[in-house]
Amino acid sequence: MDNLYLPEIDLARLKAASHALQYDIIYDMLVVPLHEELYRRQTFDFMDELSQGQQLLLGYDYLRTQVGQGGFIQFIQNGYILFLPDMIAQLYMVGANEMAEVLDDVLKVYVLNYDTLSKAVGLQAFAKLYEEFTEFEVLDKRYEELNKPTEQKMLDYALNHLSQFARNA
Repeated sequence: MDNLYLPEIDLARLKAASHALQYDIIYDMLVVPLHEELYRRQTFDFMDELSQGQQLLLGYDYLRTQVGQGGFIQFIQNGYILFLPDMIAQLYMVGANEMAEVLDDVLKVYVLNYDTLSKAVGLQAFAKLYEEFTEFEVLDKRYEELNKPTEQKMLDYALNHLSQFARNA
């Protein structure tokens, strides 16, 4: 674990947020330092220096943002599909099995339609992907239903394994 990137986190504030069940604050306290370091380095190679739990939080934050804005099609088209295989295993690790299954289904649709979904497309072709791949509508909806409980499982895991997330834990 010596090669892991572990940010300084205000543990007193984190514990207070945990006792108050303020999951949004906990999420931000754990994810923001990872984004800041990623931005500073400007390479996703940084992910190799993170614990499995940190990788999950950072990757899931991209998932959350992309799927929240434009569904799994946007997530795929913006090139984040490469996060899914590891994220699926990491979700099982934290007990978020239902979300892992949803992401596994997304990955299956992607693999079965690789030639179409892996191409960079313009705005009109992008819009047509939504018409062509209606199976993502069900997966997008399932993601929305499972998002909050999944985030709570990830954060509970982090709180129970703080030494994998913070230098001073």
